Amino acid sequence: MTTPLLGTLNPAQREAVEHLEGPLLVLAGAGSGKTRVLTARVANLIETHGVAPDRIFAVTFTNKAASEMKERIGRLLGRDPGGLWIGTFHSLSARLLRREAELLGFTRQYTIYDEDDRLRLIRRLLEQLGHPPKAFPPKAVQSIISGAKNRMTPPSELLAASTFNPLVKVAAEVYAALGPALQSANAMDFDDLLLHPLALFRKHPERLDAYRRKFQFVLVDEFQDTNRAQYELIRALGSHGNVSAVGDDDQSIYGWRGAEVRNMVDFQSDFGDVHLVRLEENYRSTQVVLDAANAVIAENTGRIGKTLRTARRGGESVTLVAAADERDEAEWISGELRRRAADGDWSYGEMAVLYRTNAQSRALEESFRRSGTPYRIVGAISFYDRREVKDLLAYLRLVANPADDEAFLRAIAVPRRGIGDSSLATLIESARQWNKPLLEAAGIADRMADLRPNVRQALTGFAALLDRLRSEAGHQPPADVLEALIEAIDYEALLHQEGPEGADRWDNVRELVASAANWSEVVVEDAEEPGSPLERFLADAALLSSHDAIEGSEDGVTLMTIHTAKGLEWPVVVLAGLEDGLFPLARADEQPGGVEEERRLCYVGLTRAKDKLYLTFARSRRRGGDLKYGRPSRFLEALPPGILDERRTSVAGWQGGRAAGQGGLAASGWAAGQRGSWTAPAAPPRSPAAPPAPEDISQDAPRYVRGERVTHRRFGSGSIQGLSGGGRDLKVTVQFDDEEVGVKQLLVAFAGLEREWESA
Repeated sequence: MTTPLLGTLNPAQREAVEHLEGPLLVLAGAGSGKTRVLTARVANLIETHGVAPDRIFAVTFTNKAASEMKERIGRLLGRDPGGLWIGTFHSLSARLLRREAELLGFTRQYTIYDEDDRLRLIRRLLEQLGHPPKAFPPKAVQSIISGAKNRMTPPSELLAASTFNPLVKVAAEVYAALGPALQSANAMDFDDLLLHPLALFRKHPERLDAYRRKFQFVLVDEFQDTNRAQYELIRALGSHGNVSAVGDDDQSIYGWRGAEVRNMVDFQSDFGDVHLVRLEENYRSTQVVLDAANAVIAENTGRIGKTLRTARRGGESVTLVAAADERDEAEWISGELRRRAADGDWSYGEMAVLYRTNAQSRALEESFRRSGTPYRIVGAISFYDRREVKDLLAYLRLVANPADDEAFLRAIAVPRRGIGDSSLATLIESARQWNKPLLEAAGIADRMADLRPNVRQALTGFAALLDRLRSEAGHQPPADVLEALIEAIDYEALLHQEGPEGADRWDNVRELVASAANWSEVVVEDAEEPGSPLERFLADAALLSSHDAIEGSEDGVTLMTIHTAKGLEWPVVVLAGLEDGLFPLARADEQPGGVEEERRLCYVGLTRAKDKLYLTFARSRRRGGDLKYGRPSRFLEALPPGILDERRTSVAGWQGGRAAGQGGLAASGWAAGQRGSWTAPAAPPRSPAAPPAPEDISQDAPRYVRGERVTHRRFGSGSIQGLSGGGRDLKVTVQFDDEEVGVKQLLVAFAGLEREWESA
């Protein structure tokens, strides 16, 4: 490692980089340069201490981050760090399992099932077990199973815990059948990629010893986002103690998908004698922004603890705005951002509006469109999730792995071959009786007397097509295999039958071919790496995350949820909708640690801002056509009054006859730093007939009104048509959108209803 490199690091960063052996926990605050530390640490291990790159196991949470980190390491070293194991948990596990698959009863050609594949398989298993998918939604079952896998809970334990919950009981049954079904298809789902290495190490401890010896150093980024299975994998590989964990417990916001913030605390006790380094110098935000963020997050208990500071003294005050309703809030935001852009302070592309739920974007979009303010919504369908891309990848998967039944079921329908549901059911049942994959059964469809001659011919023809593609594929580049496939099924003509939309889809097909060609150009040939080019390309495609890239123009204001914004930054950030019941969500009060995770999410939103931070809340929001009053978010209570510029919109400036701009929270009946002093506002002039809000009202309190939109886990979405009773006997009459469901009267205490805006 060169001296000039170390000279660019602050003392805490340098301490983390130069630490050699023994466990290291780097508590890296937002904007504190953790990526610089990680890359410099890897480069230092290689250059200064002579550690071979292939003896380093470095985990990141996105493929994009892994690629960028590898490039940075290469620049620091002045050469490619060939052999370095760097990637996501899933990609590195998949790489390991390709080498060891036979020991677990798989071949090295196993398929990785994505979420859609797993969902279809779960639906089939539900039907086979006699559970109607309408009564037990496959997505709900999938979510329960995935959560159990991430917690490392086996089917038997899940079943034991399902005493009073029929859905969990059914999920446990499906869970028990899922493993054998995946094994017979020579396939793994994403959760298996984490669990199977652990199973391998339990069954074959000699392989664990081999990998422990191989990986002299283990490094983990975004450690606060690890689930229990990921943590146990790190414990197993890093039991020699040379583990570096980099994370921020204040930014742990993915508890809903299995992340466990306690892993950071457990790390200190499990590894013992951990060297703790705090990165507290922030290189992103002004001190004013950090003062706001520090004050909010300090309310959480159980933190390891740190305080962000910066050399960027001063900066604009945090603007806190009280609006009358969500439309008023959106109009103020769009107007303010237009003003700042017109004044030349910042461009639209340097601004972002962040919110808690996707449903909040509606009012913002409408206002931005009306005013002509350019914007972009982040969260479009990922490239690899587009229909035409998934169609072709299903074919390629079947070429690589003839036992992949889920790929078969997708490919057989593209193009349509006159094979209906009943014919497929016959094929599936025959394959089950013969104990053969669907593709193999299709090749001998002549034996199925129950099928029409044209269906038997279509099935055998499809099997012959796949045999031909497989024989031609060999070790051809994936792009060549793709081109042959597209020509064989005349996919271009098929798409162009769909008109302009089909033309757009064809552009995506060509992009997929270009992606495959580019993959061949950049992939590093490794003689030790098992699998054909096609198999490796498919593995990389399956592992791509929809969060790795943001689609859209850079010229407009960015609109996105705070979850999506993690890891990003803008000169100007607006946090909208800061009201109790919305942020934090009301259900957080009912969940252990729920409010603290919501507060961490708020902290993440605050620390996205570099130069200017706006916070907005509405005193009322319309839900399902009805006006509902709320109170400012409890998170605002912690803000130091000295950093705030409190304002009201012109519409919200009616109270007490004071002009807009003379106090935001105070004008709402609540003042910063005066905990519990909120009082409900009177109704604004634009809605004189609206009833006053009681003092304890919450946007998500267990009360409903006619016309309100709600969601039921079984029946779907609908509108409340009537109410009766009260307290625990409160009943609602719901007209569901699904005509087959119709009108239902539900007891609120047991119905599990969610407001549609909250569940978005």
